[in-house]
Amino acid sequence: MGFDTTHDAFLGGRLTLEQPRVGYRAGVDPVLLAASVPAVSGQSVLDLGSGVGAALLCLAARVPDLDLNAVEIQPAYADLCQSNAQANGFTAQVWTADLRALPDDLRARTFYHVITNPPYFDRIHGNASDDAGRDMAFAGDTRMTDWVGTATRRLKPKGWLTLIQKVDRLGDILGAMDARLGSISIVPVTGRMGRDADRIILRARKGGRAPLRLHAPVHLHDGATHDRDAEDYAPAISAVLRHGAKFPFPD
Repeated sequence: MGFDTTHDAFLGGRLTLEQPRVGYRAGVDPVLLAASVPAVSGQSVLDLGSGVGAALLCLAARVPDLDLNAVEIQPAYADLCQSNAQANGFTAQVWTADLRALPDDLRARTFYHVITNPPYFDRIHGNASDDAGRDMAFAGDTRMTDWVGTATRRLKPKGWLTLIQKVDRLGDILGAMDARLGSISIVPVTGRMGRDADRIILRARKGGRAPLRLHAPVHLHDGATHDRDAEDYAPAISAVLRHGAKFPFPD
């Protein structure tokens, strides 16, 4: 594969992912994303920009019998996504492709759910990372309009887009949406109660007609400060990260 990898436990050991030792490494965000998807058994899911498969496989660990699909532009990461699925007992179809030029067989399909964790930084506002994998994951050269537009086209009628992103990209996300997406629901995520949110988790439904909802923030950690040498995740977040529970996303 050309680089060193590690094998890391997720969901309290229910899932083990091989990922690069150096470069982009999956953390909390794809786990939170997976926990926020309103999927039920038997439905199809497409992960755009899957990396090593953290979000897709965390979702598969929570909801059985999903039709799992992923797109990843970097071949080494796509290979890891495929092998991680197999190693954890899941069947997934992984395409190595640019989301702006999907293969014909994928363009012929639509899905109940599209999930994505687009790059957090706009390329025009920062310098490239020395590590190509990390740079592609955190910035890349694909516009938010391409991420949202591709997701919209791949959704079935009444299908759900679920994404996680930095708060300062929310304007870009909403600006990239058109009338095909509605019933937009946004949960700000903050590190601790009383602090500004730095992430949002957003759901939108193809053909949805409900008004936009901005929910109360969800805080990851208990207490105003980290004042002890121990993990202090809020109970609901600990349940997500350690036991594969659903994210407390309001219905």
